[in-house]
Amino acid sequence: MKYRLLSPGPTPVPERVLTAMANPIWHHRTPAFETTFARCRDGLKWLFQTQQEVLTLSCSGTGAFEAAYCSLFSPGETVLCVAGGKFGERWANMAKALGLNAVVVPCEWGDAVDVQRVKDALDQHPDAKAVTVCASETSTGVRHPYEQIAKLVKGKDDCLMIVDAITALGVWDIAPERDGIDVLVTGSQKALMLPPGLAFTSLSDKAWARNAKAKLPRYYFDLAKEKKNQLQNQTAYTPAVSLVEGLLESLKLMHEEGLAGMFARHQRLAAATRAGAQALGLALFAKAPADSVTSVLQPASIKPDAVYKGLMNRANLTIAGGQDAVKGKIFRVAHLGYYDELDIITVLGAIEIVLRQEGYTAFTPGAGVGAASEILKDGFVAKKA
Repeated sequence: MKYRLLSPGPTPVPERVLTAMANPIWHHRTPAFETTFARCRDGLKWLFQTQQEVLTLSCSGTGAFEAAYCSLFSPGETVLCVAGGKFGERWANMAKALGLNAVVVPCEWGDAVDVQRVKDALDQHPDAKAVTVCASETSTGVRHPYEQIAKLVKGKDDCLMIVDAITALGVWDIAPERDGIDVLVTGSQKALMLPPGLAFTSLSDKAWARNAKAKLPRYYFDLAKEKKNQLQNQTAYTPAVSLVEGLLESLKLMHEEGLAGMFARHQRLAAATRAGAQALGLALFAKAPADSVTSVLQPASIKPDAVYKGLMNRANLTIAGGQDAVKGKIFRVAHLGYYDELDIITVLGAIEIVLRQEGYTAFTPGAGVGAASEILKDGFVAKKA
């Protein structure tokens, strides 16, 4: 069967991007590479909706987060980390590993964090140097209220707002200066429609001021060194050259659709996926769902991970299962990046088939596809000849 990928990362890569990456490779210390990199820098500023430099790193989003910690903090400093999922917890565990005092702001998986809890933590730890939060917690499909949290942090001169936008940037409207975000991080294999291997981050003036006095050890992940080089259209160390070529083409595709078009498409596909799942009698796991990935509680009557594994083993279709605390209990369908209306109809139809094969029949056949179709009926965009 044809392989289909509907996971929240990696996500499918457009044919145009694959073709660009198949071109003969440039040497990275040449004018040709510098021209491509300069165009990528401009495109990233447009995508991030920022006046700051957006730094490109050859690593995953986790690497960019480590770069932020190492470049902005000193040993023993306190950071408040919103939990509520695998990645929120990862940023706390990383901070501890790097010698920071990580204070976890608790949050039940599937819930959006209570902003009052963040306020209380800030009151209890007036020396906190940062708050970290996932705009979209990929493991649960939750959108956290980062905009409200940023308002709490904004008035604190020595406290940074750090946002993991790895499955959020390019999905909905995020603008660092407008939203009060000091450090914004994303990765290539999500809405940017690239293979894994690149990460991107923008820093506010407030964050760069912290960089000047930060004392955590760093070498490869030195954002000041990267900024100095990237302002000259170079990187401090060998970049992932082919991915940079692909990035340029991906940015072209996004520019052709436009930011408003991208945000509207993601919102429409998310709404259709949620409606389709609920029409099958399934409950959504995320109480504040993000438009990047839909998390669904699997029926208790079927064996753990039956939907995720059934799609993978019998339909050659990859979505995502649950992780850690919800392993085997939920499945996650992605709709960020290179997805359209027919992808959603396809995956919902496949889920219906697998559910029936597993013995779950508490729905009218076609109900999920029908509910999604009702939302998507006006969604097709005419393509130019």
